[in-house]
Amino acid sequence: MPWYHGDYPPSYKNQPKYLRDKAVEIANEVLKTTHNEGEAIATGLKQARKHFEHHPEEIPKSKK
Repeated sequence: MPWYHGDYPPSYKNQPKYLRDKAVEIANEVLKTTHNEGEAIATGLKQARKHFEHHPEEIPKSKK
């Protein structure tokens, strides 16, 4: 089941909004290819964290 507009996996609940939004975006793409929700959720969060490590300028200033 893809996630959209504030609907996200429970494991993303305590993540900052910017990270959660990116993780959902990535997870939806993974879900399209693997059709495995568990893998999509884990990969989305891991890759979103990695993305912001390499692109800290994309983190909202109030969240740094």
